[in-house]
Amino acid sequence: MNWSGGCCAPGSSFPRIRDTAVTAPERFFCASSARVRGDSMAGTAPNDVVWVLIEYRGRWPFNSFDGLALEPDTKALVIAAAQAARARVLLVRRHGRRRREGPQRWAVLRHDGSGAHRQLWGSWTQEEDLAEIAAALSRPGELGHPPVLLVCAHGLHDTCCAVRGRPVGRALEERWPELVWECSHVGGDRFAANVVIAPDGVYYGGLDAASSVATVEGHLADSIHAEHLRGYTDLLQPQQAAVAAALERFGPAGRLDYAVAGTTRHGDRWRIRLTAPPPHPAQIDVELRTYRAPPEQLTCRAPAPGSVIVYETVSITAE
Repeated sequence: MNWSGGCCAPGSSFPRIRDTAVTAPERFFCASSARVRGDSMAGTAPNDVVWVLIEYRGRWPFNSFDGLALEPDTKALVIAAAQAARARVLLVRRHGRRRREGPQRWAVLRHDGSGAHRQLWGSWTQEEDLAEIAAALSRPGELGHPPVLLVCAHGLHDTCCAVRGRPVGRALEERWPELVWECSHVGGDRFAANVVIAPDGVYYGGLDAASSVATVEGHLADSIHAEHLRGYTDLLQPQQAAVAAALERFGPAGRLDYAVAGTTRHGDRWRIRLTAPPPHPAQIDVELRTYRAPPEQLTCRAPAPGSVIVYETVSITAE
């Protein structure tokens, strides 16, 4: 698999942010605070293998597709079909909310774990046209499409997603204009800017304009690095953390190079066995310790502190 081929605009209302400790009465930015704390990204990707993308050029509500005032029967049909397929529904738009004439697009992207990623694309002009998505979710999809680069820039959901996400969207669009879409909330606001490459099923976080281009270049060349990697969405979170540990220890690898051969848990310890083809070690055992981090404000809008599970590498051995 090889598909290789700035900041906010003047006058923007987005505030400047600094990666420094926040003290009252300064405005709180969750991504800045996470960087100061050194929050670990490894093992923080959700378990998604199907994505529904719906282009929507209007204002995105806080709760994305669920909050749109669409024709009720069509909306209910799409939601029910997505839930049955365990699909994540995202609103998308081209960078900068630039207005385009003509129909808006939709897509169903599917990761099957074999590298044979499948996509189905359509368009809609009337809300009733979105009913086609339900049928598309029951079909396998087409091969041969390049992956989609999704940049979370959902400012109404979280300020950091817009402030950090939109410069990343601009930088990536300048390089890959046909592959990049801004998208609604993908989770992990404190790791903004977040980029999801679908249907490859890879989450990256903590990006800026420069690091996003370098990270995506590596990904499209099938050379994934540990830095900025949140995880592979077809794996459980401890398995994601184990793969990230292997990439950090032994260097970059292809998306499908590491396979999970075994997973065991004893209390707060996980042991993950990975296998890989040459030139990587044939077998790698990663031991992880899990613990709950102290409560922190995890998003810009969080009403109360929350606590997350952290996966800490205890040991890694190779044969």
